[in-house]
Amino acid sequence: MCLANARLILPDRVMRGAVHVADGRVVDITEGDQVPSGATDLEGDLLLPGFVELHTDNLERHIEPRPGVQMPHGSAILAHDGELASCGITTVFDALRVGSAAGTSTGFGEYARAVATEILDLRAAKMLKVRHLIHLRAEICSDSLISEFDAFGPEDRVGLVSMMDHTPGQRQFRDLDKLREYYTGKYAMSEVEFVAHIAVQHELRARVGDAHEQAIVAAAARLGAPLASHDDTTAEQVAHSARQGIRLAEFPTTVEAAEACRDAGQQIIMGAPNLVRGGSHSGNVSAGDLAERGLLDIVSSDYVPSLLVGSVVRLARLWDDLPRAVATVTAAPADAARLADRGRIANGALADLQRVHLLGELPVIRTVWRGGVQIA
Repeated sequence: MCLANARLILPDRVMRGAVHVADGRVVDITEGDQVPSGATDLEGDLLLPGFVELHTDNLERHIEPRPGVQMPHGSAILAHDGELASCGITTVFDALRVGSAAGTSTGFGEYARAVATEILDLRAAKMLKVRHLIHLRAEICSDSLISEFDAFGPEDRVGLVSMMDHTPGQRQFRDLDKLREYYTGKYAMSEVEFVAHIAVQHELRARVGDAHEQAIVAAAARLGAPLASHDDTTAEQVAHSARQGIRLAEFPTTVEAAEACRDAGQQIIMGAPNLVRGGSHSGNVSAGDLAERGLLDIVSSDYVPSLLVGSVVRLARLWDDLPRAVATVTAAPADAARLADRGRIANGALADLQRVHLLGELPVIRTVWRGGVQIA
């Protein structure tokens, strides 16, 4: 396959040229606007690497589209997979929660092991368009955390573990009014139920928090997966994460925390919805503000897969550097996840590619290839 007459987003520049593909990998890159016989003319559209998505809650949205309404897992996984492909995502780390909230009116019970098995079975049967890996979101405030972790082994190829601490009154939900708004809106929780929920979470954190932190670090090491922190708010929390060997920081909530992450050598992940909307829905630091300060390395779609391509446009305008913007959703997450074979257009890399047309400032994904095979 040859994709010609494109504006190639290379690691260090934008170049008019062609990408030549054989056996699922890039085998040559040539400069110029020529369209060889048999090549596909991209008519000057952008050619980007496929996006590498480290943290998305999108699968949970397909499994439970309404509170308490469960869909068959296989159908949900396929719908999620098709949506990601259409959004230019060619590698995804499906975020599955270990440490459930069983017996409460909020969120899922134990589901990670069952869903991971179905993802792996569909992957083995070659039924998925996108390259799927597992991201275990480890919730400290849970009685079931350790038993759920014990159900996973190296054969599951877990690619990322993140340490979650959603104790009310800190991190993402320091503002209890924002937390109340979230739970009463999403789960129709009454004030009495909300107060009881806070009490339960505080009791769990006091009783199992330290032991569960140690268990999460040990589980990531056992599974051979990079470990990420989540929603660090203070320099002290970042220092604590760094002492645990964490080098990847998901969604720091303040400038103070982001600056501490940079000083500690941690890569900083922020959400595309925050970036594109111009602010956090939880009242935390703006991703755009961090980008202006040079404190943003990786962008995750979080809960809206379609916004990754919009985040590229937003950052390219902010930084006046399109290759740097593209790297936040391609090379940087691939490198953080130890995937050296993707995330950039280079000889020998996987031919995971996407054609993007700019309609003014609106990016339109026209075609997506995984290993040189069109998937959207």
